Amino acid sequence: MRIVVADDQMMVREGFSVLLNAMPDMEVVGEAVNGREAVARVRELKPDVVLMDIRMPELNGIEATREIVAADGRTKVLVLTTFDLDEYVYQALRAGASGFLLKDASARQLAEGVRVVASGEALLAPSVTRRLITEFSRLAEAPRLPAAAPGAYGELTERETEVLILIAQGLSNAEIAGRLVVAESTIKTHVSRVLVKLGLRDRTQAAVFAYEARLVTPG
Repeated sequence: MRIVVADDQMMVREGFSVLLNAMPDMEVVGEAVNGREAVARVRELKPDVVLMDIRMPELNGIEATREIVAADGRTKVLVLTTFDLDEYVYQALRAGASGFLLKDASARQLAEGVRVVASGEALLAPSVTRRLITEFSRLAEAPRLPAAAPGAYGELTERETEVLILIAQGLSNAEIAGRLVVAESTIKTHVSRVLVKLGLRDRTQAAVFAYEARLVTPG
C-alpha cells in the first residue's frame, strides 16, 4: 500500500512515516505540510491512502479531502485528529474521508486503520466514531450530501435499507452477513447497490446519509 502523510508538524509526519514503513505491506511515498501540497502529492504519486490532518495552513484537511475525492476516486483519505470529538471531523467525513483516527493511536491501530480504508471499508467500528457521527449528524446545519436527495432511500429494497442501517452502526460486511445469516458476497452486492442507488462514494458516506436521513438515531 502506497501512503502519503499530510500534517504540518514535522515530528508527526516523520513518526507516522517510520511506523508505517516498518510494516511489510506499506510504503510512505510522500509527505505534505499543508492541504494544497497534499492535493498535489496525490495527483503526482497516486497513493492508496492519505493520512490527512485537519488543521493545516493554506488549505485545511477538509477542503483538501474534498478536492482529492473529487479528482481521484481511488485514493482513500484517513483523517487524523487530536481530539475524539473534533468539531471538524464530521465535515471531513461528509467531504469524502473514509474514516478518522486519533493521533495517539498505537502503531497497530494506525496500520490496521490504513488497511481498513485501503480495502474499501469505512473506519467506523470504534464506538467513539459512531458517537461522533451521531452527534454531528444531529447538530450539523449543512445540507445533506448533494447526491442523496431527500427521500432517496425510498428507492432501496427492505433488505438494502437493513444493510444500510447496519453499515451506519459500524458493522463490517462479514458482521452484517453473520447478523442476516447470508453469504458475505451477498452483502457486498447489497452494499454496491445501496451506493449506486443513493449516488454515494463509499460506506462512510452511506453511514452519514443513514444518520442524516434518520434511519439511525442516537442511542
